[in-house]
Amino acid sequence: MSTVEKYLKPEVIRQISRLDLRAQFIVRGFLHGLHASPFHGFSVEFSEHRKYTPGDDPNDIDWLVYAKTNKYYVKKFEAETNITGYLAMDLSESMAYTYRQELTKLDYAICLAAALCYLMIHQNDPVGLVTFGERINNCLPPKSKRQQIGNVLSMLARLRPAGKTDIGKSLAELAVMLKHASLVMVFSDLLADTEPVISSLRQLRHGGNDVILFHILDEAEVAFPFSGLVEFEEPETQTRLEVDADSYRHDYLDEIAQFRETYRRECFQSGIDYVALDTSTPFDRALTEYLIMRRSRG
Repeated sequence: MSTVEKYLKPEVIRQISRLDLRAQFIVRGFLHGLHASPFHGFSVEFSEHRKYTPGDDPNDIDWLVYAKTNKYYVKKFEAETNITGYLAMDLSESMAYTYRQELTKLDYAICLAAALCYLMIHQNDPVGLVTFGERINNCLPPKSKRQQIGNVLSMLARLRPAGKTDIGKSLAELAVMLKHASLVMVFSDLLADTEPVISSLRQLRHGGNDVILFHILDEAEVAFPFSGLVEFEEPETQTRLEVDADSYRHDYLDEIAQFRETYRRECFQSGIDYVALDTSTPFDRALTEYLIMRRSRG
C-alpha cells in the first residue's frame, strides 16, 4: 500500500482511487482538451519563441519561423520558459474540518496540490512544497525531475493538521525566503485576521512572484446547513458557542460572503489570482475550470 493510500480514508480512496493516478488523469485530460502548446508555468506567454531584439545573438534566430512569418524570432532559453513553483499548505487544525463531505479541507487541498505538481513537472517546471502553521514548518526544495512527483506526494501523504495558524507571518517568511520570482500557490481556509494575510500576499506579489490563492472552505462553512440549537467549537482554541442556527443563518451568510469578497477584491487589486472553493465542488472540475479561465484570460 502506498503512503498516499495509507493517508486517505477508505471512502476517499473509493472516490479518487490512487492520488497520483488521479492527478495524472486530471492533468492529461486538461492538456488533451486544450489542443495547444505546453502551458508553460501558467504564464501569459504560450510560445517558445520571442521576437528578436537588438543585442540578441543572431545565431539564435529560428530561421524556420522566419520562413513562415517573415519576422525574426529567437528560441527562448530554458530560464525564460520555466518558472519555479511552490505549493504552500496551511496545516492549521481548522483544515481538518468536514461536516458531511468525504474530503476535509486539507484532503481537498492535497488533491489540488498533487494535480498541480504533476502539471508543473509534466512541463519541466521545478516545484517544491512548503507547509505552515504558526510559521513555516517544512520546505521541500523545488526540482523538475520526474521523481519529484513521488517526493511531493510522499510529503503530502504525511501531512497532519494540528494547532493554531499565523498565515500572515508564515507567508511573510516565505516572501523573504524566495530569492527569485516564483509561482506561489497557497492553499488555506484563511480563518485568521484578514489584514496581516493580505499584507503578506501583497509582499509576495511585490517581490515579483505570481501568486494563486486557493481559498478552501467546507461546504457547510459556505452554505450553513444547520437548524435549531447548534453548538459550534472553534478548532484551534476549543472555544464553544451555542446558537439558534435558524435566526443566525442570515447574518452568518452575509459575513461569509463579505469575507470572501474582501479577499477577491484585495487580490484583484494586487494582481493575485483568488480562487474561492468549497469541498462540495469536485476538485478536478474546480481545477480544470480555473486553469481554462486563466489560460483564456492570458
